[in-house]
Amino acid sequence: MSLPPSPRPFRGPRRRSLLASAAGAAGTVLLVGCTGGSDSDGPGAGPSAADRARARAARDSEALAGRYAAVIAAHPGLAERLGPLREEVVRHAEAFGGERAASPRASSTASSAASASVSPSVSARAAGPAARDAGAVPADEKGALGMLADAERKLADRRAEALLDVPGETARLLASVAAAGAAHVFLLTEGDG
Repeated sequence: MSLPPSPRPFRGPRRRSLLASAAGAAGTVLLVGCTGGSDSDGPGAGPSAADRARARAARDSEALAGRYAAVIAAHPGLAERLGPLREEVVRHAEAFGGERAASPRASSTASSAASASVSPSVSARAAGPAARDAGAVPADEKGALGMLADAERKLADRRAEALLDVPGETARLLASVAAAGAAHVFLLTEGDG
């Protein structure tokens, strides 16, 4: 006897693909994390590969936080949904050595929502063009969420590729943040059908 098809439409990645991705990321972390040596290339050699990777990851996270701030400013109704994700991205930047960014101001009026900002501790360059150019945010909420999901996906993929080029501790941090980015993609696209 066969089972009848589920009346519920399929949404998002399947449990099996999420588990396989998590197992693959964990395996990569274990393999990369078991390398010998330290995270530096020696004194006087300039910034090490780990330092360069951490600096880039911090800049990338700060720019992504700026994109979240721009979307929240353009679509205040998404502030409750996006606020926790943005705060996590800010914590990622801090973990890589970036600076703390203030939360965007939430308000019921469009004028104060449009004035939502990142603290001066994060430079305009690091916040990226999306934070400066509100026109870069799609006019509809679904498009704005899609833009953020695409940015998270590309950044997670780039970080996963960088795992092979950095030593242990930095690789573990990159893997952890890449996995969090993949989870953000799922949360941003949840409910899309």
